[in-house]
Amino acid sequence: MKIIKTEYLLKVGAFPNSKEWEKSYQEVSAAIKALVWPKGSNSFKFDPSEKGKKRGEGNGVVPIKKAFCLLLNKAGWELETKIEVAARKKPGPLDATKKIHDGRFIAIEWETGNISSSHRALNKMALGMLRKKIVGGILVLPTREMYQYLTDRIGNYEEIEPYFDLWKSLSIEEGVLAVIAVEHDGLQAGIPRIPKGTDGRALV
Repeated sequence: MKIIKTEYLLKVGAFPNSKEWEKSYQEVSAAIKALVWPKGSNSFKFDPSEKGKKRGEGNGVVPIKKAFCLLLNKAGWELETKIEVAARKKPGPLDATKKIHDGRFIAIEWETGNISSSHRALNKMALGMLRKKIVGGILVLPTREMYQYLTDRIGNYEEIEPYFDLWKSLSIEEGVLAVIAVEHDGLQAGIPRIPKGTDGRALV
């Protein structure tokens, strides 16, 4: 899989220039680029005919996220981490986190829901930054080009891009909030569809 773009919504203070952030971003990038389909290949491809959102159409998204998280876990990241960032209702766990030297976290969310889910993911990480519990946050989601080959109505980069100014306007003293747009490497007839129930290890 390939990274199309990394958009920095927030990049302030000393942390963005730290070795901890540099290493963490490299680990995230490496995990994305290590995703392959089908198993045993050296790239990530879809069958061009596998479009559509109806039952039995498109490729499963959750297995892709699981494969990505598995690779991060091997690099030392914790999975399904609960961090109390809200005063009232506790948000759900973050897909992957890494604790830095001062006890704060770098958090990762891989989008498997709709555009509302993308907003919630960025809000959760931004709130954690305001509470000074999270110092780095990354949302990974597909481009609109990749979106058409995925099941359901997954949030995509182009769909959330118009709202970036909202997070860029936040008053954060230190930290990084970024969005990474990812895409398949190409198309090839005969590539099997990724079923929703596929084990993430099949994509590594």
